[in-house]
Amino acid sequence: MINVETVGTNMFLAGKWVNRSNIIEVRDPEDNRLLTTVPAASKEDMLEAIDEAKVGLKIASNMSVHQRVDILNKAADYIESHLEEYAITIASEGSKTIREARKEASRCVQTIRLSAEEARRITGETISFDQAPGSEGRQGYYTRIPIGIIGAITPFNDPLNLVAHKVGPAIASGNAIIVKPATATPLSALKLAEAFEAAGLPDKVLSVVTGYGYEIGDTLVTHPDVRMISFTGGVEAGLAITQKAGLKKLSMELGSNSPGIVLADANMIEAVEANVSGAFWAAGQNCLGVQRLYVEQTIFELFVEEFVARTQEYRLGNKLSEETDMGPLISEKEAIRVESWVEEAVLQGARLLCGGKRNGASYEPTVLMDVPDHCTIAREEVFGPVVLLYAVSNIKEAIERSNSVHFGLQAGVFTNNLEYAFQASEQLEVGGVMINDSSDYRIDGMPFGGVKASGLGREGVQFTIHEMTEPKVICFKLNKQ
Repeated sequence: MINVETVGTNMFLAGKWVNRSNIIEVRDPEDNRLLTTVPAASKEDMLEAIDEAKVGLKIASNMSVHQRVDILNKAADYIESHLEEYAITIASEGSKTIREARKEASRCVQTIRLSAEEARRITGETISFDQAPGSEGRQGYYTRIPIGIIGAITPFNDPLNLVAHKVGPAIASGNAIIVKPATATPLSALKLAEAFEAAGLPDKVLSVVTGYGYEIGDTLVTHPDVRMISFTGGVEAGLAITQKAGLKKLSMELGSNSPGIVLADANMIEAVEANVSGAFWAAGQNCLGVQRLYVEQTIFELFVEEFVARTQEYRLGNKLSEETDMGPLISEKEAIRVESWVEEAVLQGARLLCGGKRNGASYEPTVLMDVPDHCTIAREEVFGPVVLLYAVSNIKEAIERSNSVHFGLQAGVFTNNLEYAFQASEQLEVGGVMINDSSDYRIDGMPFGGVKASGLGREGVQFTIHEMTEPKVICFKLNKQ
């Protein structure tokens, strides 16, 4: 059992809880309070996890569908019955408020249950072999088989549900999986392992190996027995993985600086509320977070007034308080980086409408306008509580400016005009367009991923299972009577 108040937490190596003499401190970013320590795994530990996963793969692939379904549902039941404990862990080690953390824990339950449902639907099709001349008398089909050992590298911003999005589908599809969680937030991933242990998952199918990326990451990424890397993180790290991985499958979600479009016919109140929430959820540390808003000129002044007023109502404070809307960033280093990007933009001519102040790891919800396109914060993913407002003359300009960056994960469009909605849906270069919702909207069952520098492949349980399996063809040549 894991208790965030107890110093010394083991990692989950092939079904066994183990510790090591080298440790990593896990601290609350709000006050730098020591929560616990976890092992700083070595290269040898990762090699052991991979060797054990070879056995785990045979076990997992031979489990019947009903066994996989039963384990997944029992794991979901376990999390649901300990939901507040999971939420406190998420909030304590990361940036989320307790209310945000409860939502993540609840979504994790849904993700695992959805994985159980989708385990029943891993099917193939019959193939008409006699479509090819000379192939008469043949009948067959294809099925889908596990891809093998999966290496999952997960980020700090959703330390439970994003791990579940890799572990749930892996188990549903009969794979073995090794998770390397974010160094800053390993406890939630370990608690997910706790749930699967309680659910009766056989040893060796799952490992959660804690440690530094430079110590164990390359071993996981480059090992030839690891057949797929599922990575969520930054572009630079993603590019490094593609250069090292070798001949294996890659699935990557690499973030964005998501745009939103607000047209003159939109519901102003709904657009403001949705985009404020989308910009500042989890202190803006959200790959789907609203970063750029393009607002039609005729309503721009009123929109800015309402948006700034709503932003200034956001309450910062203790993450575990029910009254707090936004917590700190994951570290003071990250808050300093965000602060420097904002200062650069202001020096280049941007107007600071509200926010812009830092206190340790906390950074106020910040709204900028007139940000020059060449500024870092206009081009890159800020991953912090900052949103940029721009006036545009029409939807054509809004789409062009939305597409002007090298990211393309999701976009939000606010309009009551059906033609404009379809125009934006067709022309925005992104993986998902949310009409009358911010770019932050997502459910765990939809295909999720981006284009351009935002990634490769798609997550969402059904679609992850497709990525984690391969088609296998079976053909019978029948003797003619």
